[in-house]
Amino acid sequence: MKSDLLALMRDANLDALLVLGDALHNPAMVYFTGVAHVTEAALVLKRGEDPILFFNPMERDEAASTGLQTKGFAPYDYRKLFEESGNNAQLAKARLLQLALTDVDLTSGRVAVYGQRDTSESFGLLTALEELMPSLEIVSDYADPVLLHARSTKDEGEIAEMRKIGEQTTEVVAQVADYLASQRAKEGILVNAEGQPITVGNVKSHIFLWLAERGLDNPHGTIFAPGAEGGVPHSTGSPDALLRLGEPIVFDIFPVQAGGGYYFDFTRTWCLGHATDEAQSLYEDVRYVYDTIMRELKMDQLCSLYQDRTCDLFAERGHPTVKEDPQTEVGFVHGLAHGLGLDVHEAPRLSRDATERDLLRAGSVVTIEPGLYYPERGLGCRLEDAVYVRPDGKMEVLAPYPLDLVIPLKS
Repeated sequence: MKSDLLALMRDANLDALLVLGDALHNPAMVYFTGVAHVTEAALVLKRGEDPILFFNPMERDEAASTGLQTKGFAPYDYRKLFEESGNNAQLAKARLLQLALTDVDLTSGRVAVYGQRDTSESFGLLTALEELMPSLEIVSDYADPVLLHARSTKDEGEIAEMRKIGEQTTEVVAQVADYLASQRAKEGILVNAEGQPITVGNVKSHIFLWLAERGLDNPHGTIFAPGAEGGVPHSTGSPDALLRLGEPIVFDIFPVQAGGGYYFDFTRTWCLGHATDEAQSLYEDVRYVYDTIMRELKMDQLCSLYQDRTCDLFAERGHPTVKEDPQTEVGFVHGLAHGLGLDVHEAPRLSRDATERDLLRAGSVVTIEPGLYYPERGLGCRLEDAVYVRPDGKMEVLAPYPLDLVIPLKS
């Protein structure tokens, strides 16, 4: 949480954080500003102090809407700096940032930099800034990022935002289920009222519309993968793929608040009309592991324990797993879960890469998503819900929705 930043920065021997870029689709900036139409900004957080947001004067009202202490870049006169720098935009921007940092008495110490902008531009800007301010040590804490550790637990306001987007997401999921159930079958293929086949592309066009109607963005697309495509975890589903009765469809949806706020992440596996025996058997094994892990989740436990436990449960039921063979492409082939927030994948990790810092702390939000994959048999199955570790230690599914495998057709 933000309240942990002081201790985290002290432990990492950081004097300040510097966040660069927009307050749109830029998780590090949005963490402090919320979603706002503020572009090319700079946020300075000195250890033990409140953050200060530097902004373009044309966006002063948007900057003020963040509720942060703000300072405009205008007094530093970029045009003059540009001319004095021999029309060198990179040097002029570095000098602009130098003046801003000097204005808030940040001229020395260790500073970690975050934010999203062009890599080449950032490298040049920070290199020039270090030359202008030799007492300022710009560091990367990529290996152990302070900001991501803070974001790994959420406060009540963040949880309220995520609960809302979860509810909106499952509303769209319900619309998709109703849309599919309202079609009919022709020779084992789902068709519309005119007898034309329903394709993955048709379904996704409705999903995109229904998300947009709720003010949700879909920057990474949606997985709606039938049959063999669902047997490869991140195959999104070919637009012209047909939907066959009894064949499993992996439906993974991960929208974000418009402008790049909080994400949700949710998966169901469906069969239309009925499930084949193979699909039903695979689903039962995944459901068993899902239910078992959900019952066993406990606050302050190491996340790695649940990855191992998931592998053991699947192995007991005869499936290959990444525990025995890290390169396996069938069976259980990925991590059990990941943190969820301003990125669709963030800390804590419940996977092979989990470390001792990856714990189910109070305030954590994690996905639980066991799955099995056999593409050569035309089979894939995954179930996923976002779970909030409440301060009282209880586990809360943020957006409950039925786990049923079969969607009966109404006609």
